[in-house]
Parts: sequence; C-alpha cells; structure tokens
Amino acid sequence: MSLEVPVRRPYRSWRNSGRLRGIVLQALLLLGLAALFYDLASNTAANMASRQIVSGFDFLWRRAGFEVSFALIPYSGEDTYFRALMVGFFNTLAVSALGIVLATVLGLAVGLMRLSRNWLALRMAMGYIEIVRNVPLLLQLFIWYRLVLTPLPPASDAIMLGSASLSNKGLTLPAPLFGDGAWWFWVGFGVAVVAIWLLSGWSRKQQDATGKSMPIWLLSVLLLVALPVLALLAAGWPLTFDYPVKGNFGFTGGMTLVPEFMALLLALSIYTAAFIAEAVRAGIMAVSKGQGEAAAALGLRPNFAMRLVVLPQALRVIIPPLTSQYLNLTKNSSLAVAIGYPDLVSTGGTILGQTGQAIEVVTIWMAVYLTLSLLTSAFMNWFNARHRLVGR
Repeated sequence: MSLEVPVRRPYRSWRNSGRLRGIVLQALLLLGLAALFYDLASNTAANMASRQIVSGFDFLWRRAGFEVSFALIPYSGEDTYFRALMVGFFNTLAVSALGIVLATVLGLAVGLMRLSRNWLALRMAMGYIEIVRNVPLLLQLFIWYRLVLTPLPPASDAIMLGSASLSNKGLTLPAPLFGDGAWWFWVGFGVAVVAIWLLSGWSRKQQDATGKSMPIWLLSVLLLVALPVLALLAAGWPLTFDYPVKGNFGFTGGMTLVPEFMALLLALSIYTAAFIAEAVRAGIMAVSKGQGEAAAALGLRPNFAMRLVVLPQALRVIIPPLTSQYLNLTKNSSLAVAIGYPDLVSTGGTILGQTGQAIEVVTIWMAVYLTLSLLTSAFMNWFNARHRLVGR
C-alpha cells in the first residue's frame, strides 16, 4: 500500500507573479491619470466660473463680424463663427494638399538628381538639401513673404504673364464660372477615375501574362482631361472664365492668390521636398545594384529600369518616411498665423480673442488636425499595403 505525499505548491506572492504585478501597476497608473484629469477638469471649471465664462459650442452660430483676406468659399463678416472656421479649414486643406503634391514632385526630382552621375546636378541637389533642411521653416517663410513676394511691383505695374499677372497683391488668374449643367464635369471626372482604376488592373494582368507594359500614366492623364471635357461639351459647355481687367487701382474680376498663400505654399513645399529627396535617395540605395544590372542586361534603358524595376522596390523603404513628411507638412501649415494667412489656427485665434472660448477653440483645432493626420495615415498605410501585395 503506497501513500501519496501531497505536493505543496510554492507560495507565489504578487511580487513573484509578473502578470499580477503588471495588472496592479497598470491599475495604479490609471487611477493616477484619472485623478490628474479630474484635478485639471475641476480647476478649469472653477476658473471658468470665476470669470463667468460659459462653456459650450453655441457661440459658433453667432455673428462673426470680421473679414478674412482669402477665402475659397463665400464669406462675409455677417456670417457665423462656424462659417469663419470653415473658411480657415478649407484654406488649410488647400495649402496642405497642394503642398503635398508639389513637395512630392520636387522631392522625387531632387532625390534622383542626388544619385546622378552628372557633377553639376549632384552638387546642386546636395546644396539644395543641406541648405533647405538646416534653415528653420519659419525663417524660410519670412524670406519668401518679406524678401520675395512683398517687394514685387504694385498692381498698377504688375508683371503680365499672359492672362495672369503677378504683383505685391498676389497672383491674379482667370476665374472659372460654372453655369447650369456644370455638374456633368464631376460626372466625367468620376467616370475617368473609375476607368483609370479598371485600366490599371487590366494593365497589371496583361503585364503579368505577356510581359508588355502599357503607358498607363499617359492614358490616365488623357482620361482625366478628355472625359470631363467631353461631359461639358455634352452639357452645352456651361463653363466660362472671368478674366481680370486692369484698372487704375489694380485688377477687377478674376481670382487672386494672395501673397500669404503663395509664400506658405512655397515654403512648405520646398522645405518638405528636401526631406522627401533624402527618403527617395535612401530607398533607391536600399535596392540591390544587381536589380539595375539585371534590367540593363535585359536591354532596358536607364529611365525604364528606374521606373519599372528600381522605384517599385524602393517604395517599400520610401513610403513610411514619406507618410511622416506629409503629416509634418499638414501640421506645419499652422505657421501661417505668422504671416497673416487665414488658416484654421489664424481664424480660430481671432474667434478665441472675441469670444474667450479657449477650450472649445483649442478642441476644434485638435480635432481637425487629428482627423487630417489619421486620414492621411490611413491612406498611406493602404497604399503601402497595396504596394507590398503587388511586390510579392
């Protein structure tokens, strides 16, 4: 008859249990953060009550009473604060979107020049990158605004560029006027986008099957131009242009891109392009030299080898830092307040000064920039994942 000796399990205290210790420490951290936020909220509520400040967003529907120098949507001082914030939002969105496009194109060109065997092109790219990256963006913004655009001749002696003109009042361009049926333009544009998407998929399948590539970029540009134009022709061409007319005190008619907008766009694009150029150079250098040599052995010319072989592989390295630069450009657009461009921060600052609703205005700023950043990150992550699938 055998006697079973009970096995005594060793006592495990919370100090010896990593999982239990982690739970306890996280709970204490959450309690500390909750106490901190409660204290901040209590102090804020007490300070607002002592200053008789009423919280809430009802102030957005009151009359704004101030004008802005540049607006992409109709606006006057009789509109509401909400309308003024929308003006600032669209101004921020416009300069950020255009800045991303220009910075990408310029950064790609400079990055390729940085790898060129041409001595002059290489030195020019190196000088551009080193100078622009090491000069503060705010200083570059002042240089473009104060030293380049402000000293331009007055509107009476504007530099004529065909139907456009350039002066210290900005760049004056013909303004498009859309009549009845102009919505057909957007129908044609939408059909063009769908057609490009279908054409791209078909082109990839044909290339995988036969090895022959199509000029997809050229066809895409033609579709984006031709289909909206054909849609406008079918609608009776409901599109006219309001050309600027020079008078004694400047131009009447047309549309004007104010110097503040131009200075901000140039500064953001040129500054960000220097960082994108280095990301492009690093991505291309990360691709094995054997890839280019193999493409040359197959008879591909250098430009085709770069576009079809090297760049698609380099994108895996380029896209993550490229996403960061896009986010930085969008957030750096808030420097517009330094030169008086009515972006979201500038218009919000005016509203804050008039209403005293600091918490609400700052909350709107945070929500808008957070949303733009998350949308940009989501798109770039989708693009990165799509490229990875294609590259396998």
